[in-house]
Amino acid sequence: MSLKQQLSELKAHVLENFPKEITDKFAKSIDDLNASGMVERAPKVNEHLKDFTLSNQSGQQRSLSEIRTSGPVVIVFYRGGWCPYCNLELRAYQQLLPQLKAAGAQLVAITPELPDNSLSTIEKNELEFEVLTDVGANYAKEIGLAFSLPEELRPIYDELGGSLEKFNGAGQFDLPIPATMVIDTDGKIAFAHVDPDYTTRANPEDVLMTVQELASVTEQR
Repeated sequence: MSLKQQLSELKAHVLENFPKEITDKFAKSIDDLNASGMVERAPKVNEHLKDFTLSNQSGQQRSLSEIRTSGPVVIVFYRGGWCPYCNLELRAYQQLLPQLKAAGAQLVAITPELPDNSLSTIEKNELEFEVLTDVGANYAKEIGLAFSLPEELRPIYDELGGSLEKFNGAGQFDLPIPATMVIDTDGKIAFAHVDPDYTTRANPEDVLMTVQELASVTEQR
């Protein structure tokens, strides 16, 4: 089953089993983000993505400029291991990992989850790629991908097991818009999918195709 189908089934389950007053609030928050113009201001194809230096799950510092020296980099921004949509996405990329590596690409995920929690996400989803912690979603803020979870949604998230302060730290309510990007060895964005609707994600096959196209261009040089 494709990632799109899995996400669609999960969304249908939520709409069927959650009170309408809650799903309406979820929908409104998505509409508000769409109306905010965030997507228009987000990093775009052919732009250079700002460099980062973030800690991985083992506490090692990793920078984009370092990672991309050995090939294209696929970056997946996800909200947290508490998010079932994110977990489906991460598993889909884990399945695609051998093909991405075969095309010479590296895969990293970026999340505001603290390292202990991102390690739990890695173990739960049996991930074999790095997860980098963007404390306070500060890097996501710098590149225009972060927003603050509305106060009216915070107790709902707490009740559903997604307490942001538990996963991200005290007073931390900022999250990244789910986004997937492919960065070439020059730091330029070759693929970008940014959508405030967290129930939809990039098609992993489109990501793989972009990586393979970059590999083909490199071979022809």
